[in-house]
Amino acid sequence: MDVRIQAINFDATEKLVAFVNKKSERLARHNTTINTIDVKLTVVKPETARNKEAVVRVTVPQDEHVATKVADTFEEAVDLCLEALERQLERKKD
Repeated sequence: MDVRIQAINFDATEKLVAFVNKKSERLARHNTTINTIDVKLTVVKPETARNKEAVVRVTVPQDEHVATKVADTFEEAVDLCLEALERQLERKKD
């Protein structure tokens, strides 16, 4: 499983990259055939609260799942995306 992180309009810290990698690993419990996980982190209007957007795209053979969330922190946005993707992967498995 390959995790690719793209930070737009800011530089991602080592701590944030480690967080995303660690949290992404838990998706493997729901589907062992995951090829790639693409994470795109964007700062939306810097003047407002809830300006951190995360888009997580999971590629599995013959399919693709995407979740987009906006939150106060990148960690929270990534967590929300991964929860949504876990539900999508569980639904697909059933």
